[in-house]
Amino acid sequence: MHISDGVLSESLAGQAILIGSATLALAGTLAGLKKMDFERVPRVAVLSSAFFVASLIHVKLGPASAHLILNGLVGIVLGWGAFPAILIALFLQAVFFGHGGLTTLGLNTFNFASTAIVCYYLFNRPLRKVRSRAAVMILGFLAGALAIILASLLVVAELVVTGDEFEYVAQGIFLVHLPIAVVEGLVIAAAVGFLRQVRPELLESPAHLQKEKTYV
Repeated sequence: MHISDGVLSESLAGQAILIGSATLALAGTLAGLKKMDFERVPRVAVLSSAFFVASLIHVKLGPASAHLILNGLVGIVLGWGAFPAILIALFLQAVFFGHGGLTTLGLNTFNFASTAIVCYYLFNRPLRKVRSRAAVMILGFLAGALAIILASLLVVAELVVTGDEFEYVAQGIFLVHLPIAVVEGLVIAAAVGFLRQVRPELLESPAHLQKEKTYV
């Protein structure tokens, strides 16, 4: 799902998308760093590494690629910390493996991290409140699948706006990612179910943790 260098830069619309998304990614990263305390740094590092590894095994699809992403899990656990975590992982992928690119670093960061934030606001609180393991697994599945679908829709919109020549490629990218969304949902469901059982504190949101510290 990474968009490669040079794909969008040939048109004015594509250049505008690159600049706008990079600006939003920078703002999100600054917000994530501001909300991140020292105790959450190891958590960010672990999730950034998971995102890095999951994205390495990919299939090339024209200007983009298909692979597991785990941005739903990153969002649920890190909240706004998803922006710096994903930015670091994407930068290392681009530098070491040429996966994605440096000119599209802001764009790809925005695509993955913004959808991670959506999952954070939709699913973090319910995951902390529900008691049934089945409900936890269902919420985890929905978060994983939704993150992939939303990210693929962003990629489709960016390609279509850039030029009509990308229309069929964009449709193919979306269709290919539907089964990947199911697989990703199953993976996130298993991961969230495991975390809820052995390390439930990892699902606590930064705001929730801050309130607990205030009361102590």
